[in-house]
Amino acid sequence: MSGSDFRALLPLFVIAGTAVLTMLTIAFRRNHLLTLSVTLTGLTLSFASLWIAAAAIPRQVTTLLIIDQYALFYLGLIISATLVVALLSCGYFEKRKGHPDEMYLLLLLAVLGAGVLVVSNHFVSFLLGLETLSAALYALSAYPRQGKLPLEAGIKYLILGASSAAFLIFGMALIYSQLGSMEFTHLQLAMASGGSLDQALVLAGLALIITGIGFKLALVPFHLWTADVYEGAPAPVTASLATVSKGSVFALLVRFFHLTGAIQAPVVFLALGIIAVFSMIAGNVLGMLQENVKRILGYSSIAHMGYLLVAFLAAGELGGQAAAFCLVTYIITILGAFGVVSVVSGSDRDAGTLDDFRGLFWREPGLGVIFTLMLLSLAGIPLTAGFVGKFYIIAAGASSATWGLIIALVLTSVLGLFYYLRVIVAIYDLAPAAVATGISRLRRPSLSERYVLAAVTVTLLLVGVYPAPILKLVAAAVKSLA
Repeated sequence: MSGSDFRALLPLFVIAGTAVLTMLTIAFRRNHLLTLSVTLTGLTLSFASLWIAAAAIPRQVTTLLIIDQYALFYLGLIISATLVVALLSCGYFEKRKGHPDEMYLLLLLAVLGAGVLVVSNHFVSFLLGLETLSAALYALSAYPRQGKLPLEAGIKYLILGASSAAFLIFGMALIYSQLGSMEFTHLQLAMASGGSLDQALVLAGLALIITGIGFKLALVPFHLWTADVYEGAPAPVTASLATVSKGSVFALLVRFFHLTGAIQAPVVFLALGIIAVFSMIAGNVLGMLQENVKRILGYSSIAHMGYLLVAFLAAGELGGQAAAFCLVTYIITILGAFGVVSVVSGSDRDAGTLDDFRGLFWREPGLGVIFTLMLLSLAGIPLTAGFVGKFYIIAAGASSATWGLIIALVLTSVLGLFYYLRVIVAIYDLAPAAVATGISRLRRPSLSERYVLAAVTVTLLLVGVYPAPILKLVAAAVKSLA
């Protein structure tokens, strides 16, 4: 490996080194604050090293990894999200029984796997990154192991995740049997040249790969695990699952279909379009039937992955930019929403029911306002980041004349307003019984939680009012894929 290769991969090396150092720290001296400090320091250094890596790009490191501006953009995004999750985890696990130290080690392993995914250029690195990420998330979902719901969430996620991995590997095997190579770009060359390539086997392989990716993104019909895992997993873990995991997998999805050119196949485009429509419909309709806020956010995430697919299917750079920007707004919003859920949660269980949030504004006005803004952003209300994201998706869809997908997006977004407003109404409920609900369980947010939630909220509003800086970053990142 050359010096330029090392500089290009420096953010991943820092994360891997931090994981090893965190493991040794836990082994020699178990201390929550010390473990948190090592984790935050490592993540901060990794984020800072992105500028060092930028001086060595674009860089192909062996046949497995490619480091370009697109990869660095998503690396920065998932590292930032993990920093927020780690800070939220501090207050959340401080009030829980057991040792929280291993939680940070698993978070580091998850972001390492996610980082490998966004720089993957090969089926081998694709699989290694995905399984590293998944193994960490299986354990995180069941953390702490004393609770029944987290254990149930971890087991369900493990069983269904293993099944999706089998589909994924089988799909890779079918494509390899035709190409004799596992590089993404070879698939594009083979499909363009035709030759002795068996199109049926290649399309079957792509269908199985879409199944594996669809599970990780919780797209319909691969979404059945989502609500149960969102409800059962600890709130900071759910935030990581909804942001770091989905963000990295979506980044890989865009790169994979861009490098292989598979999206040009009419049957693939049609299949992804159908998945997008049913994800938007099912996510919003099922969300209307829920009484648990974490399950509502779970079904909301299904709908939002459908929105992202609409942007992805829009042709040209504008579609890629819309998808990346909408993903940024989604990650910001979900971090804020689950940040509030983490703070409101008690020492015995997570806040989940509507009653747990009823009268929240009158008990803790700051949390009530923040949660309201996050819900409004998910609904796509103006002056929030979510509105700009949805507007950008509609603009991208209109530019490529995918009118059916746009109509489905607009109509299902209206349905989504119902369950967001239900939660908002509960937050501002003035009834005396509502205001008294949960006071014994509600603790004052710690200083770190206040700063984190304030930073996320300010970012949400800034992106909603002045999105130009993020749009510029997104445009440069997507352009590097060309």
